[in-house]
Amino acid sequence: MNPLIQQFRRYGHLNEAAEKEIEQRIKYFSKRKGEHFLKEGQHVSSYFVLSKGLIRAYFFKNGRELNSWFGEENQIFGSILPVYTERPSFENIQFLEDSEVYAIAVDDLNELYRKYPELNLIGRKIAEEVCIVLEERIISLHTESAIERYQSLIKLQPNLLNRVNLGHIASYLGITQETLSRIRR
Repeated sequence: MNPLIQQFRRYGHLNEAAEKEIEQRIKYFSKRKGEHFLKEGQHVSSYFVLSKGLIRAYFFKNGRELNSWFGEENQIFGSILPVYTERPSFENIQFLEDSEVYAIAVDDLNELYRKYPELNLIGRKIAEEVCIVLEERIISLHTESAIERYQSLIKLQPNLLNRVNLGHIASYLGITQETLSRIRR
């Protein structure tokens, strides 16, 4: 089964007709390590799922790359500003491994929301989950120590340490690579 449809099913019921139309609108593509799904300033508005691979989202501040999140297989992703506001992206989304992607354009999804009202519940639940993740990340950055943020990362995404270089992890945690090395010891 298509992994994007599997993820939609996690959030609610899909009738057969809706599922068939979603399937017809989903695009499959593969990307190589180092390529981008989205770059700052672009208007790519899609939800997508990785069936294989790993991504990171990052932005630039004072000439430095700052990682804001990592994504692994079987999770729904999208850049918030283009997806929900039709504004250009603030972030970049880059593939850290060769990846297989299933994506649906937000315009297609919005058309399907109108045609199949039950999809609105799925869309709302996805948006709610995004809000929760973002709020937890904000709270973490403002209230947890570097050690606590590292422990949370290990708990929530334990495979990242074997798949992401330490510089990216340190940036995500808001610390230097030297501090990360001390924490890991």
